[in-house]
Amino acid sequence: MLPLLNGLRAMTRWLSLALLALLIVTPLAQIMMRGVFNVPMAGAEELARYFLITLTFVASSYVTEQGGQIRMEELQGVVPPRPRWLLQLGIELCGIAMFGVLFVAGTITILNNLSNKTATLEMPFWLFMAPLVVGAALLVVEAFMTLVHTWRRKRPEDKHTVLT
Repeated sequence: MLPLLNGLRAMTRWLSLALLALLIVTPLAQIMMRGVFNVPMAGAEELARYFLITLTFVASSYVTEQGGQIRMEELQGVVPPRPRWLLQLGIELCGIAMFGVLFVAGTITILNNLSNKTATLEMPFWLFMAPLVVGAALLVVEAFMTLVHTWRRKRPEDKHTVLT
């Protein structure tokens, strides 16, 4: 299972980098087309917005895996070890539940709007909402893996602030 998870994490990281590049290139192309050739790119704003939304949802699982999410470690640091361990387990359980609800809600929304399209690009609605469903599913996996890791340690995570 671990090689599959590592492959999924690597794919997520590379997809996130590609989405970041597209997010940068799209407005740049719009500026070049409008400023140099005097021909605006129709739908560039919506496309850039889509890349931003997709990047946010897809990369969030990678950020979680790397420990970059807000953890309020200073507050946890004043809690004794055993209650802090239980608190961390509770946080991960709540994360699994919340991301699971997002996954289900996104799936239901897609199924209820299969024939709809976005306004400018006329992108199928399921494609527009897919990043929410995929990102929520990836977050469920990462929250579950963090829960398993914390449970197996039988003690709370040490304070470590990740600045990237």
